[in-house]
Parts: sequence; structure tokens; C-alpha cells
Amino acid sequence: MPLSKFLVVASLLVSLSAAAGAQAQSSSAATQVVVPAYGEVTHVNDEATLTFASEEQDQDKAAAAARVNQKMKEGIELVRRADPSARLKTAGYYTYPVYPDDEPQRPASSSARRVPVGWRVGQTLEVKTMNLSGLAKTAAAGQQRLQVNGVRFGLSSGLTKQLDDERIAATYRNLLDRIASIARAMGRKPSDAIIDMVDFEGSGNYSYTESARAASPARVEVTGSANRPLEMVGPTFEPGETTLQMRLVGKVKFR
Repeated sequence: MPLSKFLVVASLLVSLSAAAGAQAQSSSAATQVVVPAYGEVTHVNDEATLTFASEEQDQDKAAAAARVNQKMKEGIELVRRADPSARLKTAGYYTYPVYPDDEPQRPASSSARRVPVGWRVGQTLEVKTMNLSGLAKTAAAGQQRLQVNGVRFGLSSGLTKQLDDERIAATYRNLLDRIASIARAMGRKPSDAIIDMVDFEGSGNYSYTESARAASPARVEVTGSANRPLEMVGPTFEPGETTLQMRLVGKVKFR
């Protein structure tokens, strides 16, 4: 090949290589990365919600309601004495008829009215408290007149707000850690990354779940003679923990 033609080809190759390098550098400099991040904090529950209930059945609707009302009134007084700091809320008052189980099935076109054999009346009471050390005592006090239907453990509003700050910080730290890992994988320096946008709602929002354990059945023990009232032994509770989670999405540019 003549020297002149060789020089021309070499010059073209150098030009193409330089252009490709410049294009690659430009493409790399303009790289934008979407980075999901995740964080969570766990804390022992500091609040409990006890659910009590009273239910009566009688042929006389008024008699059943009277017994429910009396038991609920006495139960509320017992709970308040056991835990003056508790917040009480009555709910779920219901009254509905009870029909015999062996009643024959009536045709849909029948106009005859079903006759109830009795009435079932009930009401529920919610007791929310942060006095977990006295929770068994409170439950036992209420069980003298009411039944315990369940217990839920969770975080108080004040503690939730405090942990929210920690949750946000943990999630943002995870974002920075992941950006550094991505930068190293791309052969870049973490200092080359510029966070362009952070979306704290872009990855499914954040949510928390409450760890709740059902109340254990209370044991009733007889102390002394049969003429003495039964002593209510409170159930045993374990408050457990709650984990608060958060997800975010960050958009990062590499300079």
C-alpha cells in the first residue's frame, strides 16, 4: 500500500476512535440511575388495647338488655379503678332475635313471620392503656363482670413519631450505601454521584404492622371455703415488637 494511502487510513481510524471515545464519555457522563432504598426500625410495643364484652340472652328483650347494661356499668367501674390512666370507649351495642334451630325452612313466597324464641343483647368495651405492667391486673378486674375478647399491642402515637425520624434516617442511609455500591460496580467514584431526586412515596409507600397476641384464658382459683368469692387470676400477656418500614426511590446522575 502506498504510504499516502496508509496515512489517510490511519488518520481516519484515529478520528473514529476519538469520536467513539468522546461519545462514550458523553454517554457515561449523562448516565442517570434509579435507586430503590429500604429501611426499618423495630421497637418493643408500649401500648395495649383490651377488648371486653358483655352478652346476655333471654326470652325477654328488656331483661337481657338490663343485665348487659348492669354488667357493662360495673365492668367499667372495675377497670377504671384498676387502671385510672386507661382510655375507655364503649362500642358495638347490638340486639337481635334468636330463632329455633329446628324451625322448618319457609318458602320464599311465604308471608308468615318468623317468631323468635329469645333475644341476644351485647356490648363491647375498648380499653387502651400504656400501663403494660398492670395489664394483667386490669384484665382480671374487668373479667369479674365482663369477658375478654382480645388484646392488641402496638406503638403509642408519641413513640411512633419518634421512631419515624429514625426510620427516615435509616432509609436515607441505605440509599447512600446503595449509591456507593452502584458507583463502584460502574467503575465510578461515589463522589461522582449527584442525587437529583428522592421520592419517599415512589416504591409502594411505607407501612407498619402491629404485633398482636391474643389474650391467654384466665385461670380461676378457689381460695378458702366455697362461700368466699372466686379470685380472678389475670391472664399473661407478652407485648411483642412492632417493625416500621419505609421505602424510597432516588434518581442519581453521575458527573
